[in-house]
Amino acid sequence: MKPSEDNKTGGASSRFRALRSLKNPTYRFYISGSLCQFACLSMQIITGPLLMYRITGSPALLGTMALVSAFPMIFVSLFGGAIADRIPKKRVVIMGLLGSSVLAIVVALLLSTGYISRENPDSWMILIVTALIMGSLMGLMMPALQAIVAEIVAREELMNAVALNTMGMNTLNLMAPGLAGFMIDAFDFHAVYFTMAGLYLCGAFFISFLPATGQAITGGGNILEEIRRGFQYIRKDRMILFVLGFSLMVTVLAMPYQQLLPIYVDDILKVGATGMGVLMSVSGAGALVGSITLASLPNKKRGLMLMASGLVAGMALVVFSFSATWALSLSVIIFIGLSHTFRMTIGSTLLQARAEPEYRGRVMSIFSMQWGFMSVCTFVAGILAEYIPVQWILGSLAMLLIALSALAIVFIPSIRKLD
Repeated sequence: MKPSEDNKTGGASSRFRALRSLKNPTYRFYISGSLCQFACLSMQIITGPLLMYRITGSPALLGTMALVSAFPMIFVSLFGGAIADRIPKKRVVIMGLLGSSVLAIVVALLLSTGYISRENPDSWMILIVTALIMGSLMGLMMPALQAIVAEIVAREELMNAVALNTMGMNTLNLMAPGLAGFMIDAFDFHAVYFTMAGLYLCGAFFISFLPATGQAITGGGNILEEIRRGFQYIRKDRMILFVLGFSLMVTVLAMPYQQLLPIYVDDILKVGATGMGVLMSVSGAGALVGSITLASLPNKKRGLMLMASGLVAGMALVVFSFSATWALSLSVIIFIGLSHTFRMTIGSTLLQARAEPEYRGRVMSIFSMQWGFMSVCTFVAGILAEYIPVQWILGSLAMLLIALSALAIVFIPSIRKLD
């Protein structure tokens, strides 16, 4: 009887291994708050750029919007990481969520009154200002939101906790963009912004239940000096330096397609806001498959999987960039989502596991900066799209990504063999 019972127990244990971090009640509050915040991001990914494009019809202003959000995400992230190492991270996250809610309400009201509209030709400036403020809030909040995971779960559960959080995000990425696209077509843009405001408030409510973890840096001191020490620490650790560099490279070359997607859905594929939401949802389906897989895998060959994610993203993006067929675009975007979740989950796990606690916030702040640099690349791509077909711009970035990822796999064996 005993062997049979053990096998039964082992089977159940294996079946639910992917969900094991949810046994931790503190982690359940964390993931609930994190997912509320990410639901808003998933909606904003299509809502903000599409609204700007509908008002202006300008690829250059799409890129400008991305650029304006990029600089605060880059520079504020440095301070956000240092602040996260100084004060309880939950305070930083709650402040960011409440600020984001207020901003969403303001935009929703301006849309409801008709102030932001095509009939008011200067109203696109409001979207530029809100992108600047939102980029600052994200730069402040994201390092703390990412780094706090290592403080509430055991080290051996870290990859599972990060993968579970990513799984939830990808589930939302499967549904939220499609929902946002439907809401835009059915009720207009203001309905999405009111929804996001409520979700940000819910996120702040859940995060408020987290314990106030101790500060990693005690005492006052010069925050610029702490930022400098963070860079010194990263420079001395080659593994951390490579993971940050590789993640930055892939994000900068692969992700600009999201901000330029309105050009594809309106001018090339001609599927509108609902079609854009469907594309993002299918990408989310691929990401969901990736996160479920990672949540169940042991901690092996993570370096190789990280580098292979760049290759997969590049090859899928080459096909997507030059596709003018709805079915083909849908079939390849799933691999873009799959590669994205592998890169983000494995990269975040390796960094949090490797970084010393007193530097974890600053390390994750550099990791968060990749989105700012991606927006800079998107700005350049948007400007070029005024003169060069967007297919060739994104296709060229994808081909460069393939080449650099292949070189990394061949010439950096120490990372390739990393578990």
